[in-house]
Amino acid sequence: MDGDPGPADEQGDAGTDAALWAAALGGDGAAFGVLFDRHRDRVFRHAYRLVVDRHQAEDVLAAAFLELWRRRASVRLVDGSPLPWLLVTASNVARNVRRGTGRHRRLLDALPRGGDVPAAEDAAFVDDPAEVVDPALGAALRALPAADLRLLTLVALEGWSLSDAAGVLGLTPSAAKSRLHRARVRLRTAVGEVEPGRARPRPSGAFVEGGRS
Repeated sequence: MDGDPGPADEQGDAGTDAALWAAALGGDGAAFGVLFDRHRDRVFRHAYRLVVDRHQAEDVLAAAFLELWRRRASVRLVDGSPLPWLLVTASNVARNVRRGTGRHRRLLDALPRGGDVPAAEDAAFVDDPAEVVDPALGAALRALPAADLRLLTLVALEGWSLSDAAGVLGLTPSAAKSRLHRARVRLRTAVGEVEPGRARPRPSGAFVEGGRS
């Protein structure tokens, strides 16, 4: 997992996402803080793929975790983890931010957690963010329909099975398979469209090839 482990990570099963989430549901802000520390980097990097701006990606990160807390009673875990839900929510928020409705600058302060941690963008990017996100691929992802982007996020970016991703998104397996194929075709086409005379970039296999189902 990304992020520094918290105290609960040294307690065996007590440090699993499922155990921490159960504790958070019981009002344990420190447990929620451990989940934040554990998953913030992956959520931030995903947000950056979609908005390509450090400050806006921080907004998306904050909003995703705030929504996780606000809607905790109805959040569906996958394999005992809230990460898929966070990534889908981050995709939705990122689309709104790109439409000029990002208003989440101070939401990190509203999270029920203890202790100070480094800013997520500093922890997630040691080098230039441009080295983390391929411009052509980022643009192709941002051009996908919302439902296709959410599905591709879970399956291609984070390695969840197609059946698990379909369950999170409320899709039938056949509909999810069709959407995933369509999204990969669109990425192949979009990433391959470069200026004449320039080399054609090769999309990551995770995006354009079949994943586990």
